[in-house]
Amino acid sequence: MILIIGGAYQGKLEYAKTAFSLQDSDIFTCTGKEVDLSKKCVYALEEFCFACVQAGEEPADFFRQHRQEIQDSILICQDIFCGVVPMGADVREWRQATGRLCQYLAGEVDQVIRIFCGLEQKLK
Repeated sequence: MILIIGGAYQGKLEYAKTAFSLQDSDIFTCTGKEVDLSKKCVYALEEFCFACVQAGEEPADFFRQHRQEIQDSILICQDIFCGVVPMGADVREWRQATGRLCQYLAGEVDQVIRIFCGLEQKLK
């Protein structure tokens, strides 16, 4: 299992496509609470987190419950948990939940890779 993190527009998905020979058909892009774990790559985990927070659920719990199904996955999440603290409570909770999910995943995965300006930085 691999976790790729990085800020908006830093090249996370393009890096994953190149580094792991992914085709578009290998990638599931999160737009809500549904996650297709049959895909090799799950992209935009922060959107999944947002949907969970809106529903009053903890996103990390989903991945704890599906640990075996993501064993060989590449998980990509935008870094929304750094920088200026948002004013709105809902956006703060989204940011915190996304951070908690990434902390959980970082402890479970074999590799954590940060992408900054398209450059790879191996954290784990």
